Amino acid sequence: MRAFLFPGQGSQKVGMGRELAEASATAREVFGEVDEALSENLARLMFEGPEDELTLTANAQPAIMAHSLAVVRVLEKDFGVKLADKGNCVAGHSLGEYSAICATGGFTLEEAAKLLRLRGTAMQDAVPVGEGAMCALLGADLDKAEALAKAAAEGQVCEVANDNDPGQVVLSGHASAIDRAIALTKDHGIKRGIKLPVSAPFHSSLMQPAADAMAGALERTPPRALSLPLYANVTASIESDPPRIRHLLVEQVTGRVRWRESVLAMHDAGVGDFVELGGKVLGPMVGRTAGEAKTTSVVTMDDIEALAKEIG
Repeated sequence: MRAFLFPGQGSQKVGMGRELAEASATAREVFGEVDEALSENLARLMFEGPEDELTLTANAQPAIMAHSLAVVRVLEKDFGVKLADKGNCVAGHSLGEYSAICATGGFTLEEAAKLLRLRGTAMQDAVPVGEGAMCALLGADLDKAEALAKAAAEGQVCEVANDNDPGQVVLSGHASAIDRAIALTKDHGIKRGIKLPVSAPFHSSLMQPAADAMAGALERTPPRALSLPLYANVTASIESDPPRIRHLLVEQVTGRVRWRESVLAMHDAGVGDFVELGGKVLGPMVGRTAGEAKTTSVVTMDDIEALAKEIG
């Protein structure tokens, strides 16, 4: 069985998608559609930077989705390899869930771009800059991370945001609580804590204003039926009912990204082949979680040709 995976924030970099756009008119169409949806030249920002502008949440989220969907469209239109024919399920890490839904027909490209622009802006605006932070805990399992978060909170928000793999958990919350968590890592048997270069405490209860904004947006633009079932971030289980998926997308803004559990659930269901479309960040996480599973990252035209030859 095969799962198609879609990366989240942090996978953006200047130059993303440029080689693909030069090689394929189909990819150029995708970037053009996204530019039109947002009434700006996001593709130029992706291709040329500057990096600090691309990294802004409101830009990074639609950019990462656009890159993933360009890979999907080239695979399907230029090589005749349909995800629905070659896969058994999809999953996306945080914003990647929107890419997964778009790739399986739940959102149009225009809808996904507009929703992610709104999501990025709402998440950025939910907490004043400097008041929130996130840190990655290396050498931490979920139990250790939860104990550390509880110890560091001291009446503030300090919560597990991402359970990425057996050795990496991300905390999110008030900046001072995150600083305390980093200082306490050794006391909790954790190798180290690294503050992440993000401007807001994603996937924590501090994101409630952004969740409220997305509830309204998704009521106006609800997902449609998907061509493949989705393993959702907040349940780590298979979902296919559009109203349920809409609810989970709202919950996801403040909820934990249960990525490790999602990978294990897919693997336990028989998935042995994980294909990441548009990034190279999820494959290593899958490898550390389900060691014997096969992982493939598809980013360039060469990657797409190789995948099409293998599964087409």
